[in-house]
Amino acid sequence: MTLWPGSLLARLMLIILPGLLLANGLSLSLVLAERMASARTVMLNTLGQDVATSVAILDRLPAVERPAWLARLNRGNYRYVLGAGQPGPAPVDARSRAAIGALQQALDGHYSPTFSAVPGNIPHFQLHLRLGDGAPLTLDVTPHMAPVAGWLPVVLLIQLVLLVICAWLAVRHVVRPIARFTRAAESIDPATDSEPMPEQGPVEVRQAARAFNSMQSRIQRHLKERAHILAAISHDLQTPITRMKLRVEMAAQPALRDKLNQDLDNMTRLVREGIAYARTRDVPPEPFHPLALPGFLDSLVCDYVDTGKHVTFVTSPVAVVVSTRPQALRRIMTNLVDNALKFASQAEVILDSADPARVIITIADNGPGIPESELEAVFQPFYRLESSRNRATGGTGLGLAIARQLAQQLGGELVLSNAPDGGLRARLALPRNVSHCIGRPP
Repeated sequence: MTLWPGSLLARLMLIILPGLLLANGLSLSLVLAERMASARTVMLNTLGQDVATSVAILDRLPAVERPAWLARLNRGNYRYVLGAGQPGPAPVDARSRAAIGALQQALDGHYSPTFSAVPGNIPHFQLHLRLGDGAPLTLDVTPHMAPVAGWLPVVLLIQLVLLVICAWLAVRHVVRPIARFTRAAESIDPATDSEPMPEQGPVEVRQAARAFNSMQSRIQRHLKERAHILAAISHDLQTPITRMKLRVEMAAQPALRDKLNQDLDNMTRLVREGIAYARTRDVPPEPFHPLALPGFLDSLVCDYVDTGKHVTFVTSPVAVVVSTRPQALRRIMTNLVDNALKFASQAEVILDSADPARVIITIADNGPGIPESELEAVFQPFYRLESSRNRATGGTGLGLAIARQLAQQLGGELVLSNAPDGGLRARLALPRNVSHCIGRPP
């Protein structure tokens, strides 16, 4: 099965097209066989009748006039010779025997004809007889079928091309809905409301599209319900946490009070991140605006530097302007830089505008990185690595999930990778909706 093609289009073509060609070839063979049989019968009948008539004419003509009539009586596959001809053995090939039978039947026992085969690659024989005055007459016969018309191969080639085109269109018509379903399934995005699949085409395709849209709607509704539950629980927890903080402040033991306050701060941070994660789905997104990325990122990095963080910015001397949502992009960058600073002593923001289709923003750190098997899992909500389950660096497990969800809403892509020399690389690719202009970054 290694030679079996991978695509459904090629497989159906490999099954349907040979079947159609075989059926068409069998039909053509039957038609040609019937045509050959009919042409053979007509040829033999015509040969016998024509030869009988011609011999009768030559028998009744004076001997001096016979040479002048030979050219009129000759045909494409036989000719008359006034003479004894060439002796030889009797013909044995099937085509010559059939022609001899037709000639014997046409002459009806008159003239005592004899037959001799003429040596050569093509079946060739002679009929010998004597006319009424005793003069010898020879009929030199080369039996063959009528030639195929010149237009027939052209028609067959056109028929073959039409057969291939019709088979391809039929298979493509069958495969197209499957390709449409594949694109619709790949476009399902938990972070956004995907467009419903058009309910067009045959009845079966419309039914399948309707079922697919219903499934997609149920998935989106289920995800929204989960986000609503998370937001409601997180919101309702803020009040008892606040009351617990007030009561802890009245505790008599300072060491116990500090530990309880630290736990309550972690709970507060978890509640706020849960609310933020739920709102990224339900809050109407801000409109897109043109944004000068070098200046935006430089301002963001300066805020970290002002608080004593070791964050640097690397860019090219090209002012890149993209159409994006500034607040969503700021939240993405903040989450990524904060995540880098949790596990590393420094972070670096790199802007790459070499790709004409998109802009690449990389956040690199000098931390321990993430195991290769965990690079995709860390984007799941509330997922944390074993090394981050401490209160100092553990976080809530929602920062990267929120960043990827917002990146998808911007039409971008967020991936993580480990650098060869150590550290983690967060790579954010944004579509270049507005062409960049050449010049120094603002």
